[in-house]
Amino acid sequence: MSWIFLIIAAILEVVWIAGLKMSKGFTILTPSVITIILIIITFYFFSKSVIRLPIGTAYAIFAGIGAVGSALLGFFMFGEIFNLLKLFFLSLLILGIIGLKMSVTNEEG
Repeated sequence: MSWIFLIIAAILEVVWIAGLKMSKGFTILTPSVITIILIIITFYFFSKSVIRLPIGTAYAIFAGIGAVGSALLGFFMFGEIFNLLKLFFLSLLILGIIGLKMSVTNEEG
């Protein structure tokens, strides 16, 4: 269950990052309120995940999924520039996330 909580938290992080962009620095009310609520829900799920998972591994995976997800979000939703160098480094992040997931023993989560 801890891994499911972690994945939910990481996906929600990508969603509220989009909300940050759409709220234009918290100057637009509706996206700002939704973003704040999503941040709270995200950290609730993250806190549930670290009950059984090692904190360093959980946070690295959380941040890595958030970084990859927000980079892809920027490209597909906000028209940001995407090039081979970004693709290479995002691939490294994904490999690191997979490696961290594989390195956790059953006793840790």
